[in-house]
Amino acid sequence: MLTIESICKGFGNQTLFEDASLQINPGERVGLVGRNGHGKTTLLHIIAGYDHPDEGRVNCPAGYRIGILSQKIVFSESTVRKEAMTGLPDHEREHYWKAEKVLAGLGFSSLDMDRDPAVFSGGFQVRLNLAKVLVSEPDLLILDEPTNYLDITSIRWISRFLTAWPREVLLVTHDRGFMDHVVTHIAGIHRHKIRKIAGDTAKYYDQVAQDEAVYEKTRLNEEKRKKEIETFINRFRAKARLANMVQSRIKTLEKQESKEKLSQLKNLDFSFHYLPFNGKQMLTAEKLSFAYEPQKPLINHFSVTVQPGDKIAVIGQNGKGKTTLVKLLTQKVVPNSGSVTFNPGVAAGYFEQTNVLTLNEGHTIEEELIEAHPDFDRQAARNICGAMMFEKDAALKKISVLSGGEKSRVMLGKLLLTPVNLLLLDEPTNHLDIEACDAFSAALQNFPGALILVTHNELFLHSLATRLVVFKKDHISVFEGNYQEFLDKDGWEEALPVSGKQNKSQNLNKKEMRQKKSEIIAGRSRVLGPIQKKINAIEDEIEIRESRIQAVNDELLTASEKGDGKNIQLLSKQLSDLELEVESLFADLEEKTNDLESHNIQFEKQLKELERL
Repeated sequence: MLTIESICKGFGNQTLFEDASLQINPGERVGLVGRNGHGKTTLLHIIAGYDHPDEGRVNCPAGYRIGILSQKIVFSESTVRKEAMTGLPDHEREHYWKAEKVLAGLGFSSLDMDRDPAVFSGGFQVRLNLAKVLVSEPDLLILDEPTNYLDITSIRWISRFLTAWPREVLLVTHDRGFMDHVVTHIAGIHRHKIRKIAGDTAKYYDQVAQDEAVYEKTRLNEEKRKKEIETFINRFRAKARLANMVQSRIKTLEKQESKEKLSQLKNLDFSFHYLPFNGKQMLTAEKLSFAYEPQKPLINHFSVTVQPGDKIAVIGQNGKGKTTLVKLLTQKVVPNSGSVTFNPGVAAGYFEQTNVLTLNEGHTIEEELIEAHPDFDRQAARNICGAMMFEKDAALKKISVLSGGEKSRVMLGKLLLTPVNLLLLDEPTNHLDIEACDAFSAALQNFPGALILVTHNELFLHSLATRLVVFKKDHISVFEGNYQEFLDKDGWEEALPVSGKQNKSQNLNKKEMRQKKSEIIAGRSRVLGPIQKKINAIEDEIEIRESRIQAVNDELLTASEKGDGKNIQLLSKQLSDLELEVESLFADLEEKTNDLESHNIQFEKQLKELERL
């Protein structure tokens, strides 16, 4: 258990926390939410010991271990497997299969295990850091935007991993669907305080809105009462016979504390500048082929037609060619063969994270917007600055002093100024908070033009996509349907744990063979025993709930015969909840059974390899 007591923290004239407290209890998985710049990362650093509060303190039991995902890339081992194993607890230093299982879930192939970490992209190096903290099994696992460098299959894997995590988790992510699936509680940084509730983000934001509505209603009532008292005092102050009543009112007024009016918290205000388009087709790609290396084609004879109003999501694992395809469609990259044709009336807007490098570091935000679109005056640029939360003097900040997230907001601002009817967006939400993501999703839904979107955010996919371009099994195809239809028909092949390699030795004597065999059998017992216990426990829970379902069904039949509407409604809700619990338990059972079989296969391979030697 970890407790934060009455912390205060600020930088210059900016207050982040003021007498803020939070408690994370055993087994809780807490999602931390709040607007960008309101202190989420600072709070994580205070908890991890990288920073300290100006006042207050953080308490945790002796020996309580905290693991935090580091963005620093420092590797000491020669292979991915060995580097991941450095995160294992001391008593499990040789349990390489644990490291391999996590690495596989995060998208590393069996061949990657023996490669040098230095040859991987920055995104995969961050994944390796994530693997190290996951295998370390801390008491509190702190993850700050862990999904930024993950693809859909890895996000789905880590979602299951965290849901099964037996200790505490503190999670920051802009992916609302991912957070809601993982957490048991939400802790929100709001008006310099921290508020924690049980439930998901929707429940938290509803509660905050309700509390603020009650606060404002109470404030107005108190202001009204205060004015009535002041009116009474002024009216009857001179009347001797009412002197006692007047004095009583004066004392009441002195004791009454005034509630301050809540300041308006601004959200990003997205609204794309739509240019009308009257044609039947906007873009046609015919037989596109492209490869960075001739022997490794990324895209092969791919064709697609984009029509007005299409909302096309490009999905698949990282490194398969999603960004390359968007660059081909925007003609930023020339295909090896095939063609891309735009209708003459199409005005396209393009966003990708690396576009921030095109910003002029010497410009202010306002100047950058004006130069990008000279047809718009200063007031129009200022309006966009305000929409992107660069209000008043903040619009005069130099590009050079902005954070990565702020630069991304400038790029989005430039896009909002642009008259467009086709948007091509590559992971546009990585630097937005949850509130901004919600506003961005709403703007895309309301955009009358066509959209081509690369994202791993499944909430976006469910709410936006009407067609899909799917990268799967080294093949690219168009799926004519929404994301749920894709999941129902095709779905993703979830990454399975990879098998470990047995170290070979041709010089084992009989004694060493017996000892090695004993070690493997003992290891199998240590690993498989706890998994089997969990399987047995889940099966028991399923049996209990199925018995209860039968009982509720009987009660429901009796209530139906009696016409007891109130009881029917109550029992129907109980039945629905029980069925959902059983469904969840079966999913856990399947995962644990797969886990058991996978580990068993590993140990069987080790024993066979030993016999071969």
